[in-house]
Amino acid sequence: MESCLSNAVTRKACETSRGATDEAQVHSNSIETSTLEARFETVKKAGENAKNHSPSPKIQKVIFLLRDQEDFKKYYEPRVVSLGPIHHGKEKYKLGEKYKLVLTYDFVNGSGKEIKDLYKKIEENIKELKECFEEEVTKKYDDEALAWLLFVDGCAILQYIYCATEDRFKQLNIKTDSVTFGQQDLFLLENQLPYRLLKWLMGLSKMEKELRVSIETFVAHHCMVPDDQQLKQQQTKGERGNTFCSEEKLIEQIISMDEEPVHLLDHLRTKLLGKAQLESYMIRKGKAVQDWQSYRNIQELKAAGIRLKRSDNSCLRNIRFSKQILLFGHLYLPPIIVDDSTRPKFLNLIAYEMCLDFENDFGITSYISFLDSLIDEASDVKMLRKARILHNLLGSDEEVAQLFNKIGNDLVPNPYLYLNVKSQIQGFYDCKCTTWMAQFIHDHFSSPWTFLAFCGVLLGLGLTAAQTWYAVKSSRSGP
Repeated sequence: MESCLSNAVTRKACETSRGATDEAQVHSNSIETSTLEARFETVKKAGENAKNHSPSPKIQKVIFLLRDQEDFKKYYEPRVVSLGPIHHGKEKYKLGEKYKLVLTYDFVNGSGKEIKDLYKKIEENIKELKECFEEEVTKKYDDEALAWLLFVDGCAILQYIYCATEDRFKQLNIKTDSVTFGQQDLFLLENQLPYRLLKWLMGLSKMEKELRVSIETFVAHHCMVPDDQQLKQQQTKGERGNTFCSEEKLIEQIISMDEEPVHLLDHLRTKLLGKAQLESYMIRKGKAVQDWQSYRNIQELKAAGIRLKRSDNSCLRNIRFSKQILLFGHLYLPPIIVDDSTRPKFLNLIAYEMCLDFENDFGITSYISFLDSLIDEASDVKMLRKARILHNLLGSDEEVAQLFNKIGNDLVPNPYLYLNVKSQIQGFYDCKCTTWMAQFIHDHFSSPWTFLAFCGVLLGLGLTAAQTWYAVKSSRSGP
């Protein structure tokens, strides 16, 4: 009987075990099927998302490829004031928060509107404003908190820019050092506000015209262009005979802008590059690109007979090469100011061009890469200074050379943007006849004294030849 009981227990155990195994296998198959279906759906959604991308880039964090840089915090994170949701609430920006409230009060006071009326505009459109940001950076804020944050920051930035152009910070008891460091914070990628937010707030203020002009003036001032070049551009854009472009003319230019900027950093980029058709710089299928160059720097170009010339305007795309008489070539480059703000501006502009949802021609990246190919050492910077192309307000020429060499590391420029210029330079550089002639002139006529000595030698040889000819002629005509 014990044997029968044992067999029954064993059989039941086996059936139970087999049943559990079958159930587990069915469950496993169900999980696998569900997982595969989810994976298929993920692929499908990825394809749909790629097709239905946003028409304009969203405000977001700097791409992960740049976040492991040694000086990331120094050049990509705000120093005095945070704007927008990415860095909001951090302890080190407490003073900036106090300044923002002061500036917001000043903006509201000068707008001619009640604060609740200004805020209501932002509150009613918070859904649209929220879509201007990448979802990750706004997920910890509810609509009310985000609306208030954007309202204060929008009013503050408009009043800051107005005070900067009108020199009114002393009236608000805001220190000069805070003003200076704050200017750099306005052009950081992670510190941007939607331009439509600024546009709505300006539109509600009785000072709309003054605020619009102040933005254009402020951005133009930060375009890293020499003052004489700005003056020349203003004279060109303004009416003939006027020294500066009139306020009415500037308003017309603002209104006639084809596209609204995404934010202030985008506005700065457009000012630097000008407007160009993106399609003209897109990669052409089947066309080979030779991105190799045998010259290393400006010194080698000079030895080959290529001289630097300053372009007639400051658009960074305005780089061209022309072959001149007497076997010389001229490379035209736009003028630029280099100071403490140059590196963070260019780094954040490059980071903006690297945003995955920003379709662009990599104009800033390509310009920096091209300039880096010309600058190898301090002597190259000196040549740019002497040609009045580069205005060095940073320090030594060696510091400027290192700056562009560091910014130029690991860049992926548009290979077609300066393709013609590079090809022309390389073709001129490869021509042995022009190179030898230029090298001869460079070696023997590099200073006025050597040229005068050469002229003296020629004059001496001429006089000797004349004297010899006269002596021979006299001897033949003698008795």
